[in-house]
Amino acid sequence: MQLSALDWSIVILYFAVVLAVGAVVSRRAGRNTSQFFLSGRDMPWWLLGISMVATTFSTDTPNLVTDIVRQNGVAGNWVWWAFLLTGMLTVFIYAKLWRRAGVLTDLEFYEIRYGGKPAAFLRGFRAIYLGVFFNVVVMASVTLAAIKISGVLLGISPLTTVLLAGGVTVAFSTMGGFRGVVLTDLLLFFTALIGSIAVAWVALALPEVGGLSGLLENPAVSGSLSLIPEFSDTDALVTLLIIPIAVQWWSVWYPGAEPGGGGYVAQRMLAARSEGDATAATLLFNAAHYAVRPWPWILVALASMVVFPTLDSLREAFPGIPASILGHDLAYAAMLTFLPTGILGLVAASLAAAYMSTISTHLNWGSSYVVHDFWKRFVDPEAGERSLVRVGRISTVTLMAMAALLALGLENALQAFSILLQIGAGTGLLFILRWFWWRINAYSEITAMVVSFVVALYVEVVHPAAFPTMELSTSFKLLTGVAVTTVAWVGVTLVTRPVDPAVLREFVALTRPGGPGWERIVRAAEAEGRPIPGAEEEWSVPRGVAGMVAGTFAIYGVLFATGLFLYGRWNGAMVATAVAAGAIIFLISLWPRVRGAVEV
Repeated sequence: MQLSALDWSIVILYFAVVLAVGAVVSRRAGRNTSQFFLSGRDMPWWLLGISMVATTFSTDTPNLVTDIVRQNGVAGNWVWWAFLLTGMLTVFIYAKLWRRAGVLTDLEFYEIRYGGKPAAFLRGFRAIYLGVFFNVVVMASVTLAAIKISGVLLGISPLTTVLLAGGVTVAFSTMGGFRGVVLTDLLLFFTALIGSIAVAWVALALPEVGGLSGLLENPAVSGSLSLIPEFSDTDALVTLLIIPIAVQWWSVWYPGAEPGGGGYVAQRMLAARSEGDATAATLLFNAAHYAVRPWPWILVALASMVVFPTLDSLREAFPGIPASILGHDLAYAAMLTFLPTGILGLVAASLAAAYMSTISTHLNWGSSYVVHDFWKRFVDPEAGERSLVRVGRISTVTLMAMAALLALGLENALQAFSILLQIGAGTGLLFILRWFWWRINAYSEITAMVVSFVVALYVEVVHPAAFPTMELSTSFKLLTGVAVTTVAWVGVTLVTRPVDPAVLREFVALTRPGGPGWERIVRAAEAEGRPIPGAEEEWSVPRGVAGMVAGTFAIYGVLFATGLFLYGRWNGAMVATAVAAGAIIFLISLWPRVRGAVEV
């Protein structure tokens, strides 16, 4: 399939606008690391919230959703819908804490929370572990999606794709820094949203599909429409719903859905003007991420089951696609081949927007770790700001090159998603509790990191090689990782030396987390005649939990109401709408007490 002159004109115009924004802000971005990585901490909530959404609006996400729906039905999306609970926890409890911390990166948190050599080691190691290793895996999965889409639409090779897509994105990212990323995300979000809706519209209009009613009545999809797994299918119910809701959301670390906040979400909270802006930005992100975006992707995935019902049908339609990357996630790209001239250019631009938004964010975030938490902290502490920005730009290029190489070896988006979930299994509870339990120390985090990785290595690599006929289920692997890792880090916490009380006092004074988990430290400081400022404030977590519950019901209500209206199930849709409305009204009344301080 070839883009027409009109299609190419739309794509080129889009690239020109994005690169122009990067060029305009490049001078300001190059002043210092605060500008390059946080834009001077002056970003408004709505811009940061849209930027978070744009970042997760990546090219691999519709591929992932398509893979899930084709194999497990609409209910299979609970493997990522469950992370809404994590997001709401971050909104109402952790967003303001991160903003109070005032750090440049979330890894700097380690030294203000734990102090000493173990914390310094943890900070430096995770700068490479997360900023390079994890980050490169995520970017590679996004680049893999670009490879599949460009292979179907343009017929170009994987190597050509990574050179073109990666080259344009890295050029933009090195110029504009964080401000450039956030400003262009505003354009990227709306371009990507319009593009995804256009794809769904065209997919439903295909003669084979027969519109929305034809799709819903088609036998090929009738068994895949349920919003929750069938209770009669115990395995699916446990794997797709119970474990994600009961265990996964609080126990697993995953980029963009970190328990307690972290990564590029924390980067945007740290860039906010105030605590209130950080809280509002994160709420906007979660609402748009879970309630606004999924249904266009789901409709396209369902339509693909009619047009390309099997892998063989995809193989026959696209014989030039390498067998190594032919999977169910390719079906989304296959549906793009039906787009007419003009709309094809718009969608191509939207997919480029989704790719650039995600990759530019990950490049800037990963580079911030390399520069601030590794290079400046351990390699060249005396480096000037201009020098550090230069290192940041070099590391940006290096990360993109590594991600491109890895992308050429991956096969599907779900593969990368599963690997990342397993590596982070069991670490989530620690990230939630470290703000509220004084006893957690750097050795706790080191243990969780090492043990979760070792368990993941065993279940994903060693066991399949040693026992090829004894396949472990996804649920068993996840629960094993959570159980072993949690027992290990809690045990190490209880047998190792606590953090220096002076460090803990400074942390409590800075972030004011409150709660019974700090009472021992607060009382000890009072007994010594040195009370901690702000320690007697009312604990905000109970109100935060109420906000979390209300926000969860509101967003799930909108998500399900939308789906049920599309299905024509009016009674269920009205019930879901009523639930969402009630939760929103309660949340509005609670909002002034949970949003955190607002800049005056």
